[in-house]
Parts: sequence; C-alpha cells; structure tokens
Amino acid sequence: MHMSELKPAKDLAAKRVSRFQNEAQDYAEARTALLAEEIEVRRHLTRLAEQRRRLPPGPVVQKDYRFKDENGSEVGLADLFGDHDTLVTYFWMFGPQRDRPCPMCTNLLGGANGNGADVKQRVAFKIIGRSPVERQQRFATERGWRDLDFVQTVGDEYPRDLGLLNDKGDEYPGFTVYQKNGDEVRVFYNAEMPAEAADPGQDPRGAVDIAPLWNILDMTPAGRGTDWYPKLNY
Repeated sequence: MHMSELKPAKDLAAKRVSRFQNEAQDYAEARTALLAEEIEVRRHLTRLAEQRRRLPPGPVVQKDYRFKDENGSEVGLADLFGDHDTLVTYFWMFGPQRDRPCPMCTNLLGGANGNGADVKQRVAFKIIGRSPVERQQRFATERGWRDLDFVQTVGDEYPRDLGLLNDKGDEYPGFTVYQKNGDEVRVFYNAEMPAEAADPGQDPRGAVDIAPLWNILDMTPAGRGTDWYPKLNY
C-alpha cells in the first residue's frame, strides 16, 4: 500500500452520512472524528500485515519434533503441512495435568473453529496440545467444534523449546506459522509479544487480537471490562 495513493482519512470521514434522523450534532462530530481514526487504524493494520509478509526467511527448524495425529500415527512437523506450504499452529493450554482446558484458549479456538473450514482452504491449520488427541477431541465435541484438527506433542521438547512449558509444568499459549520448501521447514512468524509489553491497566495481548470476542466487546460502551474473563460454563 503506497501512502501517496491514499486520500486523507479526515476527508473520507467527512463523507459520512448518518443513518439516524435524530442524531445530535455533538454525536455526529464525535462519530466523524472516530471514523477518521478507524480509517487510520485500518490502514495501519494493512501496513502491519504487509510488513509481516516482508519478513526475511526465518530460522530453519532443525529438530525433528514429533507429534501424534488423529489416527494415532506418529508424524513430524513437516507432515502436518499436508498439501500446503504454510502451516498455522496454535498451542493450547490443555496438558494432562489439567482437568479442563484454559478458558481463554477455549474462547479463541471457538472463534477459530467458526472459520476453520475456510482457513484450511488456504493453509494447514493444526491445534497442538500435550493431552492425547482423543481427550482433545472429546472436549471439541462437547463444545460443538467440527473444523479444528488436533495433534499431540510426543514428549515436551516442542513446547519447552518454544517457551510454552516451564520447569514447573506451567503452560502458555503459542501461535506459530511455518513455511515449507521441499524438505526444509522454516519459522515464518511466531507471536512474541512479551508480558512486559502490556500497557497499564491491560492484560498482555498481541496485535492483532485473533479472538472475535474482544473485537466485539471493543464496540460496546463498557468495552472489555477490567476483571471479566470468559469461562468454560455459565
């Protein structure tokens, strides 16, 4: 996207036409100003995506990480690509030590399931957990998920190397995108937003939010709230 081709956001926002006849002048002015900011944010997200796609070749995955698929077969990372050259993975916090999976991971995967069939038209998409695939699938059935593919790590080398499992057994979520060229697998993108980067009054989160929940709540008067989190049951 070339900045020289873009019209000023304020000029575009000024074309706004209210859909409500009784809109007050102060609301109209504030909403027009907000629209200009929304246009700028949309453009920034586009630049962010373009910058991400321009990353130089990432590190080659040198270890032979092993997984078990839904058929019980042991496979390597390269096998998870299937017929695609790109593999999107999400490591969720549902290790054998947990009675139930992480509610935040569950919320994210619920949204991902809604688009899973579409995503898998473009890339391979695997949900990685430390629990047996059958256990992960039982929970998926409970939630009504039909379009997510689960695999189990064989051993803990993979989550430990990626910083998703510490020596105390604490798990952390992970989002990683890989590229394959022949037999070579490289990291394309790994979500690396540190907890220390959280802004005051906010939980650590990456850019952009993948879970639809937070984007929807951001459109509401109360927003995300300060002490509310999704639960497994209500």
